[in-house]
Amino acid sequence: MAISQRGAEFLIRSRLADAKRGDVEALFELGVTYSTGETGVAVDLVEAHKWFNLAALNGSSRGQECRAEISAEMTAREIAEAQRQARAWLAAGGGTARRYAA
Repeated sequence: MAISQRGAEFLIRSRLADAKRGDVEALFELGVTYSTGETGVAVDLVEAHKWFNLAALNGSSRGQECRAEISAEMTAREIAEAQRQARAWLAAGGGTARRYAA
């Protein structure tokens, strides 16, 4: 069953709110969403890498694994952009990280 556009937007907003509160699972799920196009979101590997990176920085081994997998499909410039976006998200108060974005 396909999810409606409004439903997809709600899920993203909900996961973003959870991620801002430091929910590591929400960070990981956002990575999955953008890497697979789940819930009707366009596949965006830069965005996916950002979320997997943030999940990994907060101790998610699945985030580390998925970040490594999609990195193989990305250019160095795309990876650098994803890392920049992760640092910007943290700097803007988007949750905490055990380590700073690599």
